[in-house]
Amino acid sequence: MSTPLADKIKAIILANGPISVTDYFSLCLADPEHGYYKTREPFGQSGDFITAPEISQLFGEMLGIFLVQAWQRHGEPSPVHIAEIGPGRGTMMADILRVIAKLSPALYEAASVHLVETSERLQKVQQQTLIAHKFKITWHDSFESLPDGFLLLAANELFDAIPIRQFVKTAQGFRERLVGLDAAGALSFAAGVAGIDPDLLPASAPAAPLGTVFELAPARDAVMAALSERIRTHGGTAVIIDYGHMATGLGDTLQAVRDHQFDPPLAHPGFADITSHVDFEQLARRAVAERLQINGLTYQGDFLIALGLAERAAALGRDKSRETQENIRADAERLAGAGEGKMGELFKVLVVSSPNVALVPFQK
Repeated sequence: MSTPLADKIKAIILANGPISVTDYFSLCLADPEHGYYKTREPFGQSGDFITAPEISQLFGEMLGIFLVQAWQRHGEPSPVHIAEIGPGRGTMMADILRVIAKLSPALYEAASVHLVETSERLQKVQQQTLIAHKFKITWHDSFESLPDGFLLLAANELFDAIPIRQFVKTAQGFRERLVGLDAAGALSFAAGVAGIDPDLLPASAPAAPLGTVFELAPARDAVMAALSERIRTHGGTAVIIDYGHMATGLGDTLQAVRDHQFDPPLAHPGFADITSHVDFEQLARRAVAERLQINGLTYQGDFLIALGLAERAAALGRDKSRETQENIRADAERLAGAGEGKMGELFKVLVVSSPNVALVPFQK
């Protein structure tokens, strides 16, 4: 099945030649006419995927606990900005603010809340979700417009939606991977002529077989640099959660999701969410280069459990029906469960701060 965006991309390729994976990625998500985030409702059972905050309130509550602890460890500065980039339907921030208001009224009173959201449609959804806290919230089209001052920042599944470059190993070395047309006129991958600086490749690259893919994400690097500069200049802590790998390596992680199922990345542009795994080693490397302190890099499951996920799940289920208790337990297991393909292991958590403070669960 062709899509309106597929037809547009094919016309671009016919007119100008193959496009980079970066450009394809960008068009899939952000094309002003047919881009996924411009035209689709991605979140929830009726959408294409469910994010951790939509699975259970436990996720946002644990982040609320973490931000309270971070604020306390920083010496309880006031005023304080609490920000989220890419807040979806506002579910996570609603849970965060509810916990902050209960655990630390002083932080709640001192805080102004800032949501960075480019979609007017999603802004309206967030306004409804956060109606109880709306008086504290300002919406921004870009991170750069956040006001100066101490910052507590949360970003869940932000970096996976930022486009990547791909390079594929050929007989002539690693060459940039492109999206072109096959003999039947369908979208297909091809190797271009542009190479890559060998110093950027991991040590395993020379021995890798032909067809091996290496991914770079300069756009993600730039976002991490901007976040780091902001925190270094004004002080604060950022917690970044996404699916990805702990160490830079080889492999093709470009993927699409449609109707809660994996979909070939070139099959339904504009109709499917497209992402790739985040290289957390590179994010941490960039933060260090920007003179930030790495407080910790760990698995989502370990992070949530250290903050009290199990205890909170038990409290949430107290005096509830057996069915409700089982649902809460299943949601907690889904968020923090270990094992290949489970969120607790697949998702990683990176925390960076300035100045250096010891933070649960990364005490020093």
